Amino acid sequence: MIEYLVALDIEAFKILNGAFNPFLDHFMWLVSGKFAWILMCIALLYVVFRNNWKNGVVSLLFIALTITLCDQISSTFIKHTVERLRPTHTEALMPLVHTVNGYVGGLYGFVSSHAANSFGVAMFLALMFKQRLFSLLIFLWAVVLSYSRIYLGVHFPGDILGGAIVGLLVGYLVYFIYIKLRATKYGIYVNIDKPTELQLKIINISICMNMCILLLVSAVMYFMG
Repeated sequence: MIEYLVALDIEAFKILNGAFNPFLDHFMWLVSGKFAWILMCIALLYVVFRNNWKNGVVSLLFIALTITLCDQISSTFIKHTVERLRPTHTEALMPLVHTVNGYVGGLYGFVSSHAANSFGVAMFLALMFKQRLFSLLIFLWAVVLSYSRIYLGVHFPGDILGGAIVGLLVGYLVYFIYIKLRATKYGIYVNIDKPTELQLKIINISICMNMCILLLVSAVMYFMG
């Protein structure tokens, strides 16, 4: 059964990683970068700190906790326990893998830290903001970011699925703790004030604009050769 799932995962990787073109090379490289989503992050900070800086600090600390737990569980614990090689380090696949700018990643790939971190943040924020459109957009962001790792050749689809599951579980757990602590009479951040429709509209627009900017920059890079 395990062998069948691994074989299926490899075939799915070949299909997804094999669907490449020069424009997507630029776009997926940018999407996967550390500083690609600055506009979205600025809008998030504005919403989080919108009325009360103490609430904002606490919310930001829990977002950081979500990322830290996702990253440590995926990178420090699971990757070095399972020790599944990335496609770029799997000898039988190396000649077939499409990579961008010579990037091959570290040795082990299961589970994907990018997927864990992005889905963890998406789950936490979706639960915190509780708006359908925002939830759709933030999970779309997580999906695009995670898919970029397959496109770049550094993760199998199974790595992404595993990372997404870790992220969703951690995001939900951290939000549960967040709500419990904020509800105590001992906290300085008892009031859970929901963002206004205007504030949520700002952050939704920022996610769309950020994606459009990445597409535009990718197009410019493509046409400039």
